[in-house]
Amino acid sequence: MRIISGTFRSRTLEAPAGFATRPTSDRLRETVFNVLAPRIPDAAFLDLYAGSGAVGLEAVSRGAAHVVFVERAPAALKALHSNLAKLGIREGFRVDPNKVGPALRRLEKGASHSRFDIVFLDPPYEDVEEYASTLGQLGGGLAGLLAAGALVIAEHRRKQRLEDRYGSLERTRLLEQGDAGLSFYRQAAVESLLAGKSDDFREGEGYSVGP
Repeated sequence: MRIISGTFRSRTLEAPAGFATRPTSDRLRETVFNVLAPRIPDAAFLDLYAGSGAVGLEAVSRGAAHVVFVERAPAALKALHSNLAKLGIREGFRVDPNKVGPALRRLEKGASHSRFDIVFLDPPYEDVEEYASTLGQLGGGLAGLLAAGALVIAEHRRKQRLEDRYGSLERTRLLEQGDAGLSFYRQAAVESLLAGKSDDFREGEGYSVGP
């Protein structure tokens, strides 16, 4: 694995030992950040199920103001801390070594919690309940963690069809690459929720239009 662009471009990253963690491929990260590029500078970025930290570190490299990594697997945490040290990153980040659900609740209850501009989540593909739980929290009681206009991106197996809506979060874009899918969500306007539909731009599969 390597950093695709930015301050740490082409620097290699350590992957967790074993097969318990599935890192987001370089190609898929490049696709994600090609879409997110205009939003990254000075953004508050939340990397859930962070693994080696490759996605959040890419955000740091491209100018994100602050990144929170949430990861609890010991092998992944070891790789994440090693990558931070290797890149010489000493500030502008936080590592939360806990399960995602409790970590989100702690972030929301923090006395001066950040509102995140971008949230990326990549649970184990087979853990369907984890997708529903996390997206449900972000679109429900913990929606206050999201800044105005925030994007929530879920990486999932291509054949796994996530819901079009989780509470206030509505899917606005679906990209597919190889065996992986990327679902992009935004908070629907209150008026749209009341009407049972969204005025947000909706795109199907493809790569032609930004979020």
